Amino acid sequence: MSIEALLDKFMDDLAAYPEAFPYLYNAKKKTFDPTKDWVFYSGPYWDMKEPKAAIKAFLTGKWLVAGEHVAKFEKDFSKKYNFEASLMVNSGSSANLVLISAAKKFFKWNDGDEIIVSPVGFPTTISPIVQNNLVPKFIDISMDHLNFSLDMVEKAITKKTKAIFVSPVLGNAPDMDRLLDICKKNDIIFLLDGCDSLGSKWNGKDLSDYAFATTCSFYPAHHITTGEGGMVSSNDKEFIALSRSFAWWGRDCYCVGAANLSMKGACGKRFDKWLEDINEIVDHKYIFTNIGYNLKPMDLQGALGLEQLEKIDEIHTNRRVIKNKVAAIAKKYLGDEIHIPDELPKAETSWFGVPMVCKTAILKSRLVDYLEKNRIQTRNYFAGNILMHPAYKHLDDFKAYPESNKVLGQVFFLGCYPGLTDEMLNYIEKVFSEFKK
Repeated sequence: MSIEALLDKFMDDLAAYPEAFPYLYNAKKKTFDPTKDWVFYSGPYWDMKEPKAAIKAFLTGKWLVAGEHVAKFEKDFSKKYNFEASLMVNSGSSANLVLISAAKKFFKWNDGDEIIVSPVGFPTTISPIVQNNLVPKFIDISMDHLNFSLDMVEKAITKKTKAIFVSPVLGNAPDMDRLLDICKKNDIIFLLDGCDSLGSKWNGKDLSDYAFATTCSFYPAHHITTGEGGMVSSNDKEFIALSRSFAWWGRDCYCVGAANLSMKGACGKRFDKWLEDINEIVDHKYIFTNIGYNLKPMDLQGALGLEQLEKIDEIHTNRRVIKNKVAAIAKKYLGDEIHIPDELPKAETSWFGVPMVCKTAILKSRLVDYLEKNRIQTRNYFAGNILMHPAYKHLDDFKAYPESNKVLGQVFFLGCYPGLTDEMLNYIEKVFSEFKK
C-alpha cells in the first residue's frame, strides 16, 4: 500500500473520533445544539484535506522548514493575487516587521522619518515602525467607517512623511481613490497591512494591486489559515529579495530549492572572496548584509496554504453573504441603537467580521455580556486606541484622538465565519430578538 493510501485510511479512521482535531469545531460539527454549542466568531475553514496535506508534507517532504511546499505556496499565492513575488514567514505580525524593515532600507529612509497610521487596530501594525526607529504619525478615525480620516491625513503630511500604512478595518477599505491621490500628490508610498483584508477589492481590483507591498496573515481566525503564518508580497522582486534577507537571519544568500544544495549556488560563485578587505574564501550562505531575524515557516504550513487557496473564492463569497445576514439581524432588533459600517460603492469587502458601533458604552457592555452568556462569541475591535496601552502611551497623548478613544467603549464585532449554518444564524436572530434594550 502506498504512503498516500495508508495516510488516507489513517486520517479517515481518525476523523471519526470526536477527540481528534478539536480546533476544527466549526468544520466538524454536523449539527448545532443551541442549548450548549457556541457560535464561534471564526476558526479554520478546513476539511480533512488540510490535515492530510500537512501530515503528508511532514512525513514525505524534503524539508522541515520552508522548502518545496512553501515555495509553491508563495508562487501560487502570487499568481492568485497578481504579485511578481511573495515571501512566506511565520506570522502576519512578522510580515509587517519584515515589510517595514525592508522598506526602510529599500527606500533609504532615515531614523525619524514618519509613517502615517491609525491609532486604532492591532499593535503589530505600529510596533515595526517604532522598532525601526521611524515615527508613527497617528491620524484620528471617523466613527462612520472606523478608518482614519482622510481630511486629517492630508493636513498631517510633512517633509518627513515617507509612507501611509493602511490596515482596512475588518477588511473594509477607506476611499482608495482619494487615498491614492494623496499619495501621488505628495510622493509618498502606499503600503498595505492586508492581514484582515485578503480578497477585498476596490473598483474591481484587489486592494493589494494599488500598494507597493502588502502583508497577509494566516492566523486561524483569518480568511485562510496555515496555523500560524504570514506573507509579504510585491511586484518588485528586489524588494522581496531584501525582505527574504531580513526574514532569513539577514544573510546575503538568496538560494532556495536545489540551488541551496549546489556547490555553486544560484550566483555561480558560492565559495568565493565575499568579504571586503578579507582575503579568504568563504561560503556565501554565511554572509550577512542585514541585521535580520529568523522568521521562516515550517514547510507543512506551505502545504496547508496550498489547500486553503483552493477554498479562498468560496470563503470570500460566504463571508460577504453572512456579514450581510448578521448585520441585518442586529439592525432589525437594535435599530438606531447601533451603527454597522458598510462598504463604499466601489468596494467589495472580504469581511473579517461584522463591526458594531453602539450608541453608548453602557449598551456595548450589556450587549456583549448578553451575547457571550448566550454562547455567541464577540471580540473588541482589537486594541482600540493603542496609545491608551502601557507599551505605547509614550508615543503620543491619547487624548488628542477623541474619536479613537470611543472604540474600546462602544465598538465590538461579531464573526462572519464562512461556515456559519442557517441553524446558527437562526439562533443568533433568536438571541437578538430576546435582548432587552
